[in-house]
Parts: sequence; C-alpha cells; structure tokens
Amino acid sequence: MPTLFENIGGANAVNAAVDLFYKKVLADDRIKHFFNDVDMPTQIGKQKKFLAYAFGAPIKYDGKDMRKAHEQLNLNEEHFTAVAQHLQATLQDLNVPDELIGQVMTIAGGTHDDVLNL
Repeated sequence: MPTLFENIGGANAVNAAVDLFYKKVLADDRIKHFFNDVDMPTQIGKQKKFLAYAFGAPIKYDGKDMRKAHEQLNLNEEHFTAVAQHLQATLQDLNVPDELIGQVMTIAGGTHDDVLNL
C-alpha cells in the first residue's frame, strides 16, 4: 500500500507545499513574528524533511521532537489554528485531493498538544 508521501507526489510535492506554506506563514501578522530571527532556508529544509518523514517517506528524521522545538515560543490556539489554516490552504492551492488533505490535517492535528506544550 502506498504511503501518504507517495500518494501526494513524493519529495517534489512536499517541497512545493513547504515553499508555498512558508510564503503564506510569513505574510500572516498573527504568526510571522515567530520567524523574525529564524534562518529560513534552514527552517524550510527541516520542515521538508520532517513532513516527508511524517507522511511515510523512507528517510530518517533526526530533528527535535515537536514539544522541544516549540517549547520556548509561548504558542496558543490562535497560532496553531493559523498554521493549520495555511497548511490546508496550501494543499488546496496545489490541488491535492480532499481525501489526502484530510490525512495531512489529521497528522498535523496530532501535533497539537506537543506544539502548544499542553
């Protein structure tokens, strides 16, 4: 059975999605300030690798876990929702089928408590 990673189009699709996603995030006044001091090329690379891994790509992910990566940011529900909205909009803009968007959003939703350090 193909993985979600394969179903959405593999590395090329994940790369395109992450690039578009960060354009949306960095234009959003609710959350863009979290990236003021972030090396964005490095961040984008980490995100591409993380999502590929989370979607079932046959790669090793050795980055920080979600709780550790976000613990110093003091994020709240509005921030999480903004990111989720941009992720969903990105996938829609790239014409990802609704069923696959649902799978992605389920995975993203599963990070909620770790990202918000609840």
